[in-house]
Amino acid sequence: MNSFCLEVSGDFACFTRPEMKVERVSYDVITPSAARAVFEAILWKPAIRWQVRRIEVLKPVHWINLRRNEVGCVVPAGAVKSAMKQGKGNLGLYVEDERQQRASLFLRDVRYRLYADFEMLDNNPQNNPVKFAEMFKRRASKGQCFNQPYLGTREFSCDFRLIEDDSHAAVPPELQGRRELGWMLYDMDFADTSNPMPRFFQASMEDGVIHVPAWDSEEVRG
Repeated sequence: MNSFCLEVSGDFACFTRPEMKVERVSYDVITPSAARAVFEAILWKPAIRWQVRRIEVLKPVHWINLRRNEVGCVVPAGAVKSAMKQGKGNLGLYVEDERQQRASLFLRDVRYRLYADFEMLDNNPQNNPVKFAEMFKRRASKGQCFNQPYLGTREFSCDFRLIEDDSHAAVPPELQGRRELGWMLYDMDFADTSNPMPRFFQASMEDGVIHVPAWDSEEVRG
């Protein structure tokens, strides 16, 4: 009842490797945290938590190099708080003074099938899992979402559709066989909200399929 499959696609994607400090370099495929964010964009409730179980890669991995103009800083949070209290302040950011050119390595023309289910976080009788399952199914089938789902960064929005049958898409010949993807970001651990920590797992893809371990398994390490 709580398991669903979404097919997502987009022209570009960037699932940034955290070890890259300046230029953005994407992982080869979507990460579990990015996949979870797609489900949460359609239905997020404090009473449930999404767990991605399986990722199917439906198109070969293609790359594109782009050099873009970015800014090197943001408006300080202290200046924003001061302006809120005083009712005035200089919150402007002059792009010409902070402009930086950065090279990025993105994915292009991507398509995935994401399999996930949700678990209940409390025992409140009003939080019926059947209700949430029907709510997600209705919203996903109509294309409704709280915010537009994206592939790694918000500028790379994606299309999505609910897959309601048990069929599996054909695996491209380029993806057949086994490929080790190395250590991949799993998600952020917010047990200590003042100091969230990343957690990783050893990812591998076989015939275009990545099996995602459970959050509390020994395969997921901080």
